[in-house]
Amino acid sequence: MTSLKYILQHKIVAILRGLSAADVINIATSLHEGGINIIEVTLNSNDALSLIKKLSYTFENKMLVGAGTVLTVKDARLAIDAGAQFLISPTLDTDIIKTAKDNSVVSIPGAYTPTEIFTAYKNGADIIKIFPAQSPGYVKQILAPLDKVLVMPTGGIDINNIEAYKKAGASAFGIGSSLVSNKEKVDELYLQNLTAKASRFVEAIK
Repeated sequence: MTSLKYILQHKIVAILRGLSAADVINIATSLHEGGINIIEVTLNSNDALSLIKKLSYTFENKMLVGAGTVLTVKDARLAIDAGAQFLISPTLDTDIIKTAKDNSVVSIPGAYTPTEIFTAYKNGADIIKIFPAQSPGYVKQILAPLDKVLVMPTGGIDINNIEAYKKAGASAFGIGSSLVSNKEKVDELYLQNLTAKASRFVEAIK
């Protein structure tokens, strides 16, 4: 299965930002146990590239690991070298899209307006990250004329609205702090709760 098909099948991308390197493997394990199999490590996290490499090795054939907050072509190349299978950006940069495509990794640039979204699509982006995701209604409005575009709303997705985003036509979902908080102590209880939360998100979009 290609990385793109994997994302479209599993749909939920767990965003890991600003976490302790010592906790990341346990967090990924808890997510996997809850049914979430796609992890984005943001490049503005400490040791992001080494974490991508470590996660890719540890969860080979079990989870798909990629890079987020990819802002430059240099960052894109470093992330790909570290093992990232997809590149996610908060903004639209056609050179980053090209770098992803040239290296056979999934391209998920950020965009918001219809013009930005279609420009990303026209330049070869596989999925468009609608960021920030303001409402399911906006996603539905965007997809009325742009029905061939695959979109991944990100920012503000939680257990209470993810089903509405799916019904609006979203193909995938980027989920950050409502799933993986970097403000709490990572202990046994945190990890148990994380597995339970992951399961609830997965059930919500079945």
